[in-house]
Amino acid sequence: MSVILVFLLVIVGFAGWWLSHQRLMAKPWLEQGVIGDIIGPEGSALPTAKIGLGVFLAVVGCLFALFTSAYFMRMALSDWQALPLPRVLWFNTSVLVLSSIALQCASVAARRGQVDTVRLGLVTAGLTALAFLIGQLVAWRELTTDGYLLTANPANSFFYLITGMHGLHILGGLVALSRTTAGAWTGAPPERLRLSVELCAMYWHFLLFVWLAIFALLAGWAATFIEICLQLLT
Repeated sequence: MSVILVFLLVIVGFAGWWLSHQRLMAKPWLEQGVIGDIIGPEGSALPTAKIGLGVFLAVVGCLFALFTSAYFMRMALSDWQALPLPRVLWFNTSVLVLSSIALQCASVAARRGQVDTVRLGLVTAGLTALAFLIGQLVAWRELTTDGYLLTANPANSFFYLITGMHGLHILGGLVALSRTTAGAWTGAPPERLRLSVELCAMYWHFLLFVWLAIFALLAGWAATFIEICLQLLT
């Protein structure tokens, strides 16, 4: 239960930081300027799509929090045998960071109307995300070749479950990213392209945060982090 609490507190902190950058807490009646500049073309300071994605990511965050809690509870039993961390996961982490950075650059370029930079950022993000998924498959293959099969040990099952769920979310994000990339190449309206790129960047940053938490969990660093957080809370 304490693991879920700490994870959710981190999610809330991340969400609070994001909302502070989205003008949700803005007071338009105290601001000066053209009304359309404050409210926006859709009549809201925060587009509905961003609110919907934020709710979805909150649900996904709770899902991974439950997985994390179950992981900690299960590893306390005597039959738990932690599997070695494949070295390729370090490479996978680095390319996912690059993918998130590329999307952030594309988001900034979309605000400035730099379409060529947007295209470059989207393509780079897509290729690095594909490299991440391929790297995850390589990690799975290495473990199965070494005898760490899905049903051989509870630790193995959790590894495949958690990394598989994260990989599915990356795959789903690639579908949306491909549509956004197609729009960038076919001349989508600037405001629509900007919103699509920002949504993709928001989704990717969240998945990067989740993966870093997963990586720390699988590497054995998360237990120390949880202990420190609990001491701070008490």
